Amino acid sequence: MSTENALYTILVEKIKHDALVLPTLPEIALRVREAADDPEINLNQMSDIISQDPALSMGMLKVANSAVMGRSVKVETVNQAVTRIGLRQIKSIATAMAIEQVFVSENDIVAMYLQKSWDKTVDIASVAIALMTIFSKEHKHTSLALDTLTLAALVHNIGVLPILTEAEKHPDVFANPTFLQQAILKLGSRIGAEVTKAWGFSEELTVLVQSWSDLTVLPAEAHYLDFIRAGAVYHGIFKNRSTQEALLRSYVAKDILPDENFMESDEFKEMYDGARSMFS
Repeated sequence: MSTENALYTILVEKIKHDALVLPTLPEIALRVREAADDPEINLNQMSDIISQDPALSMGMLKVANSAVMGRSVKVETVNQAVTRIGLRQIKSIATAMAIEQVFVSENDIVAMYLQKSWDKTVDIASVAIALMTIFSKEHKHTSLALDTLTLAALVHNIGVLPILTEAEKHPDVFANPTFLQQAILKLGSRIGAEVTKAWGFSEELTVLVQSWSDLTVLPAEAHYLDFIRAGAVYHGIFKNRSTQEALLRSYVAKDILPDENFMESDEFKEMYDGARSMFS
């Protein structure tokens, strides 16, 4: 059996027997999520928790000062950032900002693949956030929330982590990036769903991670899936031209896009750059 097939078989068997080593959510994200679920928590207490993690503190400031928040006056402290974002959204946003911390490895090759994966995730998330920001302005009573989309977009490809961790035990696999990508395409969504379950995320997020790349799942109304898939179209993840065109037409019909060429416009690119700046 080839090394490639052996890895694939190992992954499938470990999934089947719940034996796959899943990444753990960063401790700071766990603390924020626990605090956010406490009905007695206040903004100052939440600020104190976030301030204990420099990377998360910086992330919160970037989000609070980003174009998606629609404010021109910049905030300079974590307390101000938390106040602007609000306790209702802070659970998802803080978790999203902490996700980058799990895309790390002490193995140089694995670290390179993880960095590429994170960059691609951010690219797709930035499109989704930009489109959701525009959509929300036009549909003020939508049930879709920007903080939920942000988290969903940043975990949609989280299944790559356990795959690369397992692949690290089979160094020869990295000599065949095409195969590795195929393994991620075939198993990433299924494994990603297991990660979100282990992290205690909502069933809605788990279903989204499991189905974002399954184009037989086509919501009738505007859905988080649409915004993430729009990012995949923009960045060429869905390579079939007819698939791209069909998806874009459906987004126009759902009022997610004003027209099929909107993502080529200066207005979109400005919003995209603004969303992307939160992660740089």
